[in-house]
Amino acid sequence: MATPGRNGVSDIANTSLDMLASGAKTAGRIALDTEFMGEGRYRTLLCLIQLAVPDGANAEQIGLLDPLEQDFDGAPLAAVLADPAVQIVVHAGRQDVALVRRRFATEVQNIFDTQIAAGFAGLGAQCSYDTLLAEILGVRVAKSASFTRWDTRPLSPEQLTYAREDVVHLLELAAELERRLAALGRLEWAREECRFLERSSDERDLDAVFARLPRIRGSSATSQTIARELVQWRERTASMADRPVQSILSDAALVELAKRKPSTSSQLEQIRGVGAASLHRRARELLDAVHRGSERPPEPLPQDARPPAPDPGDTPLIALAEALVRARALEAGLAYELLAARADLQAIVAARRVGGEEADVRTLRGWRRELVGAELLELLDGRVSLSVNGGKVRVLSDS
Repeated sequence: MATPGRNGVSDIANTSLDMLASGAKTAGRIALDTEFMGEGRYRTLLCLIQLAVPDGANAEQIGLLDPLEQDFDGAPLAAVLADPAVQIVVHAGRQDVALVRRRFATEVQNIFDTQIAAGFAGLGAQCSYDTLLAEILGVRVAKSASFTRWDTRPLSPEQLTYAREDVVHLLELAAELERRLAALGRLEWAREECRFLERSSDERDLDAVFARLPRIRGSSATSQTIARELVQWRERTASMADRPVQSILSDAALVELAKRKPSTSSQLEQIRGVGAASLHRRARELLDAVHRGSERPPEPLPQDARPPAPDPGDTPLIALAEALVRARALEAGLAYELLAARADLQAIVAARRVGGEEADVRTLRGWRRELVGAELLELLDGRVSLSVNGGKVRVLSDS
């Protein structure tokens, strides 16, 4: 086990990180967790990396790495994360994966998320780590430092203990969940679901940011090009200042600027939401952005991928669809949330009502389609029906 270093974090030199990476490749697995701070920043700051690697029978090596160290070299870790032969074990790891992908410019493959796996084992789709440790391993941990400052140094003994406990039992928990899922014939389902985490990202899609602006679709072509330019200016400014984008310029103020097209400081002052600080320091930049936008050629709006608008007549069909999905989830011992959300069912019903292509939702893909999705479409098409017998929902074929 590593010992606390000069900054209150385990002091692991590159050679020691090399040893951890080598151990992970030999064992074929490594547990990963992170601590981070997102408040008041443009991008979430990765503050601590916790690793656990098998080290002989019933033993493991724990490492706490400090990515805030100026000379920190994460190349050995990046190589392990990208190695498909090494299983990366996480718990509720979407943010962790996104952070290390960006921080180390690496892919993360072969992920096994214990929160996702627990849902396939009938333990709930959103089980916390400490809940799973108690229910599966009979281990209880004290979670006392979750909302402390992870970006300050030195870290306290309480924080170091908290960080270590986030990975010390993670490999054992994953192994037990894999054993249970293999016995249930659902291990591949869980692995399929975990593969979606490989694409986790916290990078901001500027087209999506623009498309979410309030009332932007009803704006003129010129207003839309100005809004695009302002979105790009706001992102650059927020990134350089490391501040949330809304603190630079709110969405409402941005749209109003695009609509009114100010060309002077006095005109800028008449727009609500453009704060005094922005006027004092960034008036010229804002006016230049408005000018550049007004000269840009119009661009088509991003394709609106939203499903057909809901109809009051869909409500009973959605309830019927939910009854079938809940019945199948109960029979399979799966968390209902793994199969469908209400938005998924709304999209399926609406798409069936208007005809054309199927709704592009998870319930109609992969293992979900096999378990309930295809049957759900048959129900909506009238080829099967539901009945209640002895308090249980039964599916009857109408063929």
